[in-house]
Amino acid sequence: MITIEEWKTKLESEKCYDLVSELLERIEKSKLNAYITVCKDALKKAEEFDRGNLRGKLAGIPVAVKDCISTKGVRTTCGSKMLENYVPPFDAHVVEKLKREGAIIIGKTNMDEFAMGTTTETSYFGVVKNPYDLSRVAGGSSGGSGACLAGNEAVLALGSDTGGSIRCPASFCGVVGLKPTYGLVSRYGLIPYANSLEQIGPMACCVEDVITLLEVIAGKDRRDSTNAGVEFKFKKTDKKFRVGIIKEMGGNDEVMVRFNEVVELVERDFEVGEVNMPSFKYALPAYYIIATGEASSNLARYDGVRYGFALDELDNWAKYFSKVRAAGFGEEVKRRIMLGTYALSAGYYGKYYLKALKVRTLVKRDFERAFSKYDLLIAPTMPTLPFKIGELADPLTMYKMDVNTVPINLAGIPALSLPAGFVKSLPVGIQIMGNYFEESKILSFAMEIESVFKEVF
Repeated sequence: MITIEEWKTKLESEKCYDLVSELLERIEKSKLNAYITVCKDALKKAEEFDRGNLRGKLAGIPVAVKDCISTKGVRTTCGSKMLENYVPPFDAHVVEKLKREGAIIIGKTNMDEFAMGTTTETSYFGVVKNPYDLSRVAGGSSGGSGACLAGNEAVLALGSDTGGSIRCPASFCGVVGLKPTYGLVSRYGLIPYANSLEQIGPMACCVEDVITLLEVIAGKDRRDSTNAGVEFKFKKTDKKFRVGIIKEMGGNDEVMVRFNEVVELVERDFEVGEVNMPSFKYALPAYYIIATGEASSNLARYDGVRYGFALDELDNWAKYFSKVRAAGFGEEVKRRIMLGTYALSAGYYGKYYLKALKVRTLVKRDFERAFSKYDLLIAPTMPTLPFKIGELADPLTMYKMDVNTVPINLAGIPALSLPAGFVKSLPVGIQIMGNYFEESKILSFAMEIESVFKEVF
């Protein structure tokens, strides 16, 4: 894996053009399937850097962008047949900021269709393979962003996280991934799945690089009504944090053995205690009701008329609309649209959606109580190690993989997945949660234990 510092060191003795050429060649030969589209002008940008015309905090650094984030003039598919040939006329806010800081957009990464999945197996462009075992999944929905980092196919990456979609692939690929506080990073240009839950976030090979990328992409944007208008500048916190262990977040034996080892390490330098979160037993079903409800509304725009996939033969409107969506969407997306439509329908809205919103409030209150006693909370990121491609064919079993990540999105708090070594040669991630807009605390703690993990694990 390549860090910003290592890439900059290479730039001192080699041309950026040559380094980017090597990277593009590696991507072309790769078996990971981490990219859907490779940016054609990456080499031109590298030449600009070599001529001294590319400046900024990320000048000459290759960055991969998840394929649900708009890039002007570059195909943006959302991993779906529905948007297979869609080329946005504008850049997302985060992409504007990357370009302003001299970053080289290397390509658009593979993902679960419309970010609906935990493995990238729902992608129209095929599953992303785990760099540590090609027979296993890389996680989802930002699987391409995690795999390209672990496979030395990018230095930095952007993902989006609706219910764990940054943290899951970060855990399964052994990289660092942060889901920021809801509203810290502008969602302008993020093709929506569930507006009240999703957030764009940074992924990298070390905590320091996540900090650098977050400082670039966070901040004010009037075009996003959900943006908090808050800038982010990392402030190192040296205090001895009080750390809570969430009892309701666990995993299988292989994951828990490693997590218990992590707890023992944390106990050496920090005050540690246990936290009860009673609402968490309802969090997963509440999340899927809210997320699918919002998805059914957001995806109504794909009608085969305005843009995206269309059919040649015209029929009456109702039939044409149905045929386009039946052919353009994959099975998982159609499943979630139907679930969401049902939950929002007359007679069931109060029975399901309103109850889910009440559970969301309970989850927020549980976090508020926990953070009144502890500075940070930790738990396993994922309940299992990366599993075999095709192993989890049952949708319900797949949904249960998100049990440790969805409460964070319901509450809107920040959380980071930090690599904690390997078990059976497969990566394990530890999730670190903090209070609203306290990313600096999370990142300070992560920096302290990152070096310890590398020595011990």
